[in-house]
Amino acid sequence: MSIIITVYIIIAVLVLILINYLLTKRGKNRTSKRTQTESMVQMETSNERVEPEEPEMPAHLEINKPIPDARTEKNNTFEEPVADMLKESAVAEPALEYVQSDVELKKEDPERVKSRTEEAKKGINKGRVMVAVMLGAFVAILNQTLLNVAIPHIMNDLGVSANTVQWLSTGYMLVNGIFIPITAFLIDKFGTKKLFTAAMIFFTAGSIICSISTNFSLLMTGRIVQAAGAGIIMPLLMTIIFALYPPEKRGAAMGVMGIVMIFAPAVGPTLSGWLILHYSWRLLFDIVIPIGTLDIILCLVWLRDVTERTNPKFDFLGFIFSSIGFGFLLYGFSEAGNDGWSSGTVISSLVIAIIALIAFVIRELTTEKPMLELRVFKYDIFSLTTIISMIINMAMMGAMILLPIYLQNIRGYTALQSGLLLLPGAIIMGIMSPISGKLFDKIGSRPLAIVGLAITVITTWQFTKLSMSTSYSHILLLYVFRMFGMSFLMMTVMTEGLNQLPRHLASHGTAASNTARTVAGSIGTAFLVTIMSTRQSFHYGDYQSVVTSTNPFIAGKFAQLGQGLAAVAHLPAGAGQQLATSVLYGQAMQQATIEGINDAFVVATGIAVVALILAFFIKRSRVNTQK
Repeated sequence: MSIIITVYIIIAVLVLILINYLLTKRGKNRTSKRTQTESMVQMETSNERVEPEEPEMPAHLEINKPIPDARTEKNNTFEEPVADMLKESAVAEPALEYVQSDVELKKEDPERVKSRTEEAKKGINKGRVMVAVMLGAFVAILNQTLLNVAIPHIMNDLGVSANTVQWLSTGYMLVNGIFIPITAFLIDKFGTKKLFTAAMIFFTAGSIICSISTNFSLLMTGRIVQAAGAGIIMPLLMTIIFALYPPEKRGAAMGVMGIVMIFAPAVGPTLSGWLILHYSWRLLFDIVIPIGTLDIILCLVWLRDVTERTNPKFDFLGFIFSSIGFGFLLYGFSEAGNDGWSSGTVISSLVIAIIALIAFVIRELTTEKPMLELRVFKYDIFSLTTIISMIINMAMMGAMILLPIYLQNIRGYTALQSGLLLLPGAIIMGIMSPISGKLFDKIGSRPLAIVGLAITVITTWQFTKLSMSTSYSHILLLYVFRMFGMSFLMMTVMTEGLNQLPRHLASHGTAASNTARTVAGSIGTAFLVTIMSTRQSFHYGDYQSVVTSTNPFIAGKFAQLGQGLAAVAHLPAGAGQQLATSVLYGQAMQQATIEGINDAFVVATGIAVVALILAFFIKRSRVNTQK
């Protein structure tokens, strides 16, 4: 194990050296270009300001002096007011740029050079900052999906039940739900560099605790420490991107972020499935420790504060209401997928969550310094895109739960085979996310959202036709096309809404958006799993009412089946009948489960249709330049 980790660290250091060399070389090229541009601008400005003085000539020698013309004086009199009017008029701006392009360039370039100089003084290298934060986000999201496949192995190794081991995921999600809403306060209080570095330290320390854990309590402690760091990383990543890049370049940057958000969860099951087959489940935590350590070093060396620190006052009551509200809400929806909506635990959790969230909203709207500025929802495009993102997340997260149930529990595929089926879709997502980001910068999110949701609706509907004879390649193709459609949605829709917010509300907008998406994902998962379970019971009841011993035809076939099984297994006739009953029960339950999954995909299709309708109302956001 130590040899593997050592090799892993060596490879990571070599990659770091290569990245550093490339970024340094790129920075030198940019610096030389900026120096040339600045010198040219200074020369042009000096030439414009310093005009050569003409030698004075005696009056008797000024034979070629032009005689003043009344018409010339009149034109000069009106020339300056007309020019001022054209500069102030938005309609005549293209014409003004055409006529006075040289003058505009002379005025614009010094401002750009000044902003670049200020950025260089702060020591902010966008490439290095993005590498540091993207690496941290990738390993944090990857770790969330690695553990799912290892749950049965952890149960056997630590000797715990399924209900107990489920808290490794439920507790992680609850801590995420508590920390995400307060990230806006933490960013304003500590700055981006300290906060992101602290988040990675928490995440890496939690991974170490999980790796060395000898009992479930220690493992659970490590997961909570991990979640404390991971819950901060994603909203902080989005805030850093929006602070670094102007609105016209955010689409491309968010497209790169989409690789992290989608590619890591899709690679996780494949990687963990292979590791579990050959090594211990502890290796799932061992592999993220050197990456986390490397990213901590990158954060200390490369990361800079990209937002202003305002040192706000901590809203203790808001934090209490937020923690209780979102914690119980996520827990209630999580348990609803297992115990059903009529469970006393689910009902009491949701009631407590609703009361606490109402108190949280009232508190945040009435206090002078709110922990989470809920007034971001007064911006129409942000509110609409947040709703659409929530709906998309509901459909996507629910489908990601249903498909592995069908593949592993019904069709009998291994975890590795199930993960390999998801891998091509992840590759498509990774390729298309930067492309969709570039397209967003040019045409906006509405065309992309309409096309992406149309593809999502069609492919989700095709998943309503699953059966025992559906081929592996057919499911693979459907999933690839579904991920192709999703690649146009996740980052573009979110970016369109966040672009409308003023700069001082960016951190609050990312925190609110991520909180809404997290809650929507939990709701979608619990809702679609409940639909599947309910419809499974319904379809199984139908089979019971049809397949009865009172039907002479079925009774005859059932007797023949029992005799045949008894003869093959060399069993008595009575044992053959019991075996036939078990086989028939298993077949009926299997078919009922498939039909329940199909019904859940019907509901997921309807959810996607709602998002498609709302996508037609997305407008191109006019960037708010208020600071």
